[in-house]
Amino acid sequence: MPKTREQKKVILDELVDKIAKAKSIIFTRYNGLTVKDNEELRGKLRQENNEYYVAKKTLFSLALKDKAIVGLDIRKFVGQVAAVLGYSDEVSPAKIVGQFKKAKEKEGKIEFIGGILEGKYLDAIEVANLAELPSKQELYAKIVGSINAPVSGLVNVLAGNFKKLVYALSAIKEKKQV
Repeated sequence: MPKTREQKKVILDELVDKIAKAKSIIFTRYNGLTVKDNEELRGKLRQENNEYYVAKKTLFSLALKDKAIVGLDIRKFVGQVAAVLGYSDEVSPAKIVGQFKKAKEKEGKIEFIGGILEGKYLDAIEVANLAELPSKQELYAKIVGSINAPVSGLVNVLAGNFKKLVYALSAIKEKKQV
């Protein structure tokens, strides 16, 4: 049964609100996914404060009309289109979908077709590259490791000098006892 004009207006308002809250949006073609696959992907995305949203391309176009993003024309996307909205981390939607589509049984069932990051359109290749970036937690760990490296090196050098002093004192003590 087709939706009424009022129902479409409610869906459009909801979509506009979701897009306004999102830090990034990734568009995917999901023609080969089963219902079980869709639910699995939605669950993984939900864990990272992301949302998998399926709507007609015309509704996505209308919701994004005010954003005036250069190069983006959703109506030209081929096949069924879903949007993955990232609310807390800009990279996590692309990473999760990228990992999901790498699974052998999911291969070819879902693919990147574009995205929006910081108000700019990203093509499928740029989204795939975004999916390969390390997560925020991995980057934080690398920064902490880089900051910690000189400190731990200094501690090891100082500890080495104390060890040498202890060995020298121990040798002198043994020599005097003999």
